[in-house]
Amino acid sequence: MRIISGTHKGRRISAPKNLPVRPTTDMAKEALFNILNNQFYFEDIRVLDLFAGTGNISFEFASRGCTDITSVDSYPGCIKFISEKAAEWGFNIKAVKTDVFKFLESATESYDLIFVDPPYDMPLEHFCKIHRLVYERNLLAPSGTLIIEHSKQMELSHLSHHTSVRKYGSSLFSFYQKEV
Repeated sequence: MRIISGTHKGRRISAPKNLPVRPTTDMAKEALFNILNNQFYFEDIRVLDLFAGTGNISFEFASRGCTDITSVDSYPGCIKFISEKAAEWGFNIKAVKTDVFKFLESATESYDLIFVDPPYDMPLEHFCKIHRLVYERNLLAPSGTLIIEHSKQMELSHLSHHTSVRKYGSSLFSFYQKEV
């Protein structure tokens, strides 16, 4: 894994081997950020990274100038790694160790972009619950975007506010827009 662009372009992200993660591939991440680069000024947005794992996505946003990033994961080793690297690299990332569903149920702030990268084998009803909580709790800012990464075996286009799906290798990104 590496940071694709920005102030830390090319920096390798060498996470400990014992973390229970499946990081977004560099190819998929680069394609995703090519899309986002045309939609957002990273310096001006608030990002929520759910199931943050190694912090791969959070670090990419930070390198590109985003200064308001919240990374949520339930695994202590992931949060420790994100916190240590963020401090080392001078990134303003708030790493939160908690269950993603508990976080969503109690969150009061809104975000311009919410990125969700759960385990690919997570049941469909949990994907639906994340989507439902984001919209019920009004966690997307006006013109906000929800992106859910999932496997090609998981069909999520039936969820409300769906705008598109992009496929990169074995990963798919489903996009949902906040209605203005």
